[in-house]
Amino acid sequence: MVSVITISREFGSGGREIGKKLSEKLGIPFYDKELLEIASKESGICRELFDRNDEAYTNSFLYSLVMGSYPMTADGRIEPEMPLNQKIFLAQFETIKSIAKQGPCVIVGRCADYVLKNERNVINFFITGNTAEKKRRILERYDIEKNKVEDFIKKTDKRRASYYNYYTDMKWGEARNFDMCINTSKTGIDNAVEIMASYIAIKESAPEQD
Repeated sequence: MVSVITISREFGSGGREIGKKLSEKLGIPFYDKELLEIASKESGICRELFDRNDEAYTNSFLYSLVMGSYPMTADGRIEPEMPLNQKIFLAQFETIKSIAKQGPCVIVGRCADYVLKNERNVINFFITGNTAEKKRRILERYDIEKNKVEDFIKKTDKRRASYYNYYTDMKWGEARNFDMCINTSKTGIDNAVEIMASYIAIKESAPEQD
């Protein structure tokens, strides 16, 4: 049986492209931004708020007020209930759980490895890369000034790490939390897909362990 595959990734490492190609190779659904649309429909929270809070976390109370993400009563008082950013995370949490129950798939980012950590038949990958190759890949895909790319990578990864570390009890990118970590600067995108597919086949053919 093909497993549920989660892919965590550094910005510019090619994680999304790898996830898409792996899903096509295995013939199973792929979820990245698509997950946000499903979570929005199921939770009733507008898609724009999911995009704004996507893999980003701030614990600033003032920020929550300025961004309108803290619940307010009809007369303008702060409602003493869960902040919207946490509601959005929980909506994604439930969506990931629901998607995984439907069958094999590839899920990119959004703490999916943590959400599904107690489920069977889940294989977790982390994709990394060297700075030079990540900069090259980003320049090919985004309209960013060359002298600002490295800073953009650092800020994006810092945002993803803060989000992951806040909502889970694990550390973002820590090797022991994953079945396999792959440096795409060493393997390339297509070889990374082949390595992952081979590992999945080996893992699924091994006797099930308690």
